[in-house]
Amino acid sequence: MLLENKITLVTGASRGIGKRTAQLFAENGATVIFTDLQENDASRELLAELQQHSPKSCFIASNAADYEQTMAVAEQVQKEYGRLDALVNNAGITRDNLLLRMSPQDWDLVLEVNLRSVFNYCKAFVPMMLKQRSGSIINTASVVGVNGNAGQCNYSASKAGIIGFSKSLAKEIGSRGIRCNAIAPGLIESAMTQAMPKEAHDKWLNEIPLRRGGTDLDIARTSMFLASDLSEYITGQVICVDGGVSL
Repeated sequence: MLLENKITLVTGASRGIGKRTAQLFAENGATVIFTDLQENDASRELLAELQQHSPKSCFIASNAADYEQTMAVAEQVQKEYGRLDALVNNAGITRDNLLLRMSPQDWDLVLEVNLRSVFNYCKAFVPMMLKQRSGSIINTASVVGVNGNAGQCNYSASKAGIIGFSKSLAKEIGSRGIRCNAIAPGLIESAMTQAMPKEAHDKWLNEIPLRRGGTDLDIARTSMFLASDLSEYITGQVICVDGGVSL
């Protein structure tokens, strides 16, 4: 129960890494507030599951890239919970294409959702953490923000921006006992990777020193570590959870 009695918030949590993070947090004693664009069957099912472990958990429909909606989330959290111990900025999208084929709209959208959402949530919740003189901010970056990747200039730029943002914010708020770190996931197994031809999938795995793809749980466990008191002397770091790809 590493997160017992902690109030946590995970954005973009109705599926994938965000969903597994919310589940693991609740299983380890945290009250989990999670957000996504709209309420649907996935968010309702996840909320019911979380409340089995943590009855005070809740879902808030909100667009993380919208500043006013984010401020409204912070007001609701302050009113209902009075504090926030860990913030996981997980919301993100991809619009992959080579630069010569990438539209300005796809560039702007990826930067707005991936990077602007991190600004919004930190801007909204850092004042609360400053008053507490405690808190952990965990921003989801990517190994492509560290190494780059052809066909992902917009995504890489957004994730590299998150890394620079996290390091800078860590220096601003560390003296108040607030930590800010980034997680950089590598290639994560998904329905898309499982649908790859076996030869292509095997080639992909052979490029990973640990010889397997990552899972949502690998990332969720790292978030739990950073949200817990086990990491109380870690801030401003980028933790690559990639099986060694970034070596």
